Amino acid sequence: MQTAKTVAVKVTHSPFAHPARNVGALGITPGMKVADFGSGGGAYTLAIAESLTNSGHVYAIDVQRDLLRKTKNEAHKRGYKNVEIIWGDLEYAGAAKIADGALDVVLISNLLFQINDKNAVLAEARRVLKPSGRLVIIDWSDSFGGMGPQEVDVVTKEATESLALSCGFEHVREFPAGSHHYGLVFRKK
Repeated sequence: MQTAKTVAVKVTHSPFAHPARNVGALGITPGMKVADFGSGGGAYTLAIAESLTNSGHVYAIDVQRDLLRKTKNEAHKRGYKNVEIIWGDLEYAGAAKIADGALDVVLISNLLFQINDKNAVLAEARRVLKPSGRLVIIDWSDSFGGMGPQEVDVVTKEATESLALSCGFEHVREFPAGSHHYGLVFRKK
């Protein structure tokens, strides 16, 4: 079962990261199928839906039902018909409830520091990605003044790279994801 670690201040997406700008840097184009693993309050899901211009599909997947409801309501309010809400504990195989090899991009943002079985989450991402699919990880590079993870829970950029490589991905590039964050792009090997 996915359990969030205790953080100094619980945040779903950092005020230091910029979802719309980060999504713009990912090369997401209309018609793509994308999943937001650990979607939280939906900041990235909504930015992705906007970049897809009501074509393609974005799946918001989270273990917190109240945050999924918030995302669903906001997507409806904005008229996004390409957002699907999925409740799931991504530390279990098949929890994304998406067919094998169906997605172009999986985004994992500010989630790694909150989960125990990081390998399982990356294995689930690998399972749902197309052979040419990309995994994008955005996470905290440090603990910042009580925001985000406690220092002991920070998953460094180097640890994330090593984890992704061990789970069958290859590093493509890094991008600036905002203050106190790193952004990494991988593809399936």
